[in-house]
Amino acid sequence: MSTLAFFGGDKVRTEPFPAYRVMGEDEQRAAVAVIESGVLSRYLGTWHDDFWGGPRVREFEATWAEQMGCAHALAVNSATSGLYAAIGAAGVGPGDEVIVSPFTMVASATAPLIFNAVPVFADIDPRTYCLSPDSIRARISPRTKAIIVVHLFGQAADMDAIMDIANLHGLIVIEDCAQAPFATRHSRQTGRLGHMGVFSLNYHKHIHTGEGGIVTTDDADLANRVALIRNHAEAVVERMGVTNLVNMIGFNFRLGEIEAAIGLIQLAKGPTLVKQRQANIRYLERKLAGLPGLGLPPVDVGNEHVYYVHALDYDAAATGVPRELLVEALKAELPVTGLREAEGVLIGCGYTRPLYRHPLFRQQIAYGTRSCPFRCPHYEGTVNYAEGLCPNAERAHTRIITHELMRPPMSTTDLDDVAEAFIKVFSRLDALHDHWLRQ
Repeated sequence: MSTLAFFGGDKVRTEPFPAYRVMGEDEQRAAVAVIESGVLSRYLGTWHDDFWGGPRVREFEATWAEQMGCAHALAVNSATSGLYAAIGAAGVGPGDEVIVSPFTMVASATAPLIFNAVPVFADIDPRTYCLSPDSIRARISPRTKAIIVVHLFGQAADMDAIMDIANLHGLIVIEDCAQAPFATRHSRQTGRLGHMGVFSLNYHKHIHTGEGGIVTTDDADLANRVALIRNHAEAVVERMGVTNLVNMIGFNFRLGEIEAAIGLIQLAKGPTLVKQRQANIRYLERKLAGLPGLGLPPVDVGNEHVYYVHALDYDAAATGVPRELLVEALKAELPVTGLREAEGVLIGCGYTRPLYRHPLFRQQIAYGTRSCPFRCPHYEGTVNYAEGLCPNAERAHTRIITHELMRPPMSTTDLDDVAEAFIKVFSRLDALHDHWLRQ
């Protein structure tokens, strides 16, 4: 039995894994064509035909809407901006509450604060790590205005149950699809399961333009309000004839023409890139199946998981080896990935600690020194951000192992090395356990 690299043995692999490169000559030509046109942006922050942006932005939006099967798509400069615009379009404001996930990138939970509303954390489903409908139901109050649902790690939340709850209480549902473009639930794509969807085009997402985002909706009024918030609403509403001025203070959330041109190429590649991820996961999971204490992500019948990362549930009690030690042993067997060398081996413990443990929420200070909006005179509730609030999220934080060693262009040979590292480490759990006891 070979010695683990953690104890000085040979590594499974030393050659770096291939970089996640989804850009090619088509994107290069598209970017050059924009530069040669001389039109890098064509937005005007006033009521004019150019309020809607330049030709590439409009083409990108129309193509996205067609491919995703929605009526409207609005390009923005990031998914964070898209979440802010969607919350504003939903009419969220002071005194309101928005139900959010504690187990996500922080912008999914801070978006309500931008409009002086209070985030209320519901717990996650322990199987999917997405919001639990039962926990949402328990968190609803007379002040609840909206729900932000995160489709985490590439899998859609239980949107049927969530929409039933929302419809019963008259709530707006915003889908955070940053990690789940092209994912489906019962054959319906994310971004069309709620009232609005928000997608990310950040450089490490499935498809990207460097930075950028898209907001989707089938509601024309919500689409117009997102567009207004994106581009200096206060300067536009009068001439546009808008009379509902709620949240009509705008920002500059505009996407440039180069990014939109690249986005058009990336969007066409998206389904193929997703299929490659899914095929890689199927191949890898066949090799990892049966390793003690290692749970593979479940996918319900009729759903499509698109695997932003591969999230594994690790039971240290079943192996006798703490998660952190096991991950260090895995990292010792494997190399870095091209273009991300400074990050080390792309395997890690956990995903994020529950967001309510951040100082912002623990101390309930956002705007100014008077704890607005948490203790704003307009807010008639009290919010709980104490330890133990979301036990499933807290438990997941201590158990999950995530890795990114399945993204295109990882080949079956590359995946064999990933699997061999797992199998090698799990074959020497006894040595790791003894090492842990000696510490």
